[in-house]
Amino acid sequence: QVQLVESGGDLVQPGGSLRLSCAASGISFSIYAMGWYRQAPGKQRELVATITRGGSTNYADSVKGRFTISRGNAPNTVYLQMNSLKPEDTAVYYCNAVYLSQNYWGQGTQVTVSS
Repeated sequence: QVQLVESGGDLVQPGGSLRLSCAASGISFSIYAMGWYRQAPGKQRELVATITRGGSTNYADSVKGRFTISRGNAPNTVYLQMNSLKPEDTAVYYCNAVYLSQNYWGQGTQVTVSS
């Protein structure tokens, strides 16, 4: 059974930092492209960042220079380091794993940026 379990969401003040984690099980993690997406209330889910199995990264323009996606030292884990957080970063953040026609999602973790 495939599971993607996100953690690390929290309430943080503007300008603060958070690190999200996604632990994957039930897949051959090393061959999957991994990504983070987010969905704010009343908006469509949007791409935040992706990382290929080879380590190439891609970011939404709105987070470039502030967020960093990485495959971590912990087995089968992908991280999203978020710095200089803004209120508009408030959303539910979802982990995604893709390989050919296989596409899996986590349940999401809430990030709220507010003073």
